[in-house]
Amino acid sequence: MLSRIIDVLTRKEEVPIEDPSDIIKSATCVLLLEVAGADDEFSPEECERIISTLRNRFELSSKEAEDLLQEAGSSRDESSDIWKFTHAINKNCSLDEKREIIMEIWRVIYADGTLDAHEDHLAHKLARLLNLTHPELIDAKVKVLEELRQA
Repeated sequence: MLSRIIDVLTRKEEVPIEDPSDIIKSATCVLLLEVAGADDEFSPEECERIISTLRNRFELSSKEAEDLLQEAGSSRDESSDIWKFTHAINKNCSLDEKREIIMEIWRVIYADGTLDAHEDHLAHKLARLLNLTHPELIDAKVKVLEELRQA
């Protein structure tokens, strides 16, 4: 271990720099998984919604989306909180991108047709962690509900 640190410090070994788009993909997926599991039930509809979101938002194949889902699930399981994921999004995303993410959060929540109190609480918490205002959170929720009514 010490030799690895010395190699890095003396530039004998390159430290891989993670692509910001990969960070955003992973962090977004973790947040979607977090809300999907907030009611202690990960429904097939929620899983489908997350896969669809990953495919469409990040232009991934089904296999890439499923791999990202697995990796993000592991990251989520290994983490003691979600702050590091919201921090990564705050650091790498614009306000509009964060508004889109909160809309995806609402879409996952409503994927199974219900809004559980735990899911609602978590959506509010995530909005605060993403530095979004309460009106921005509610606007996103209303837009998603309108989408669902029109579908």
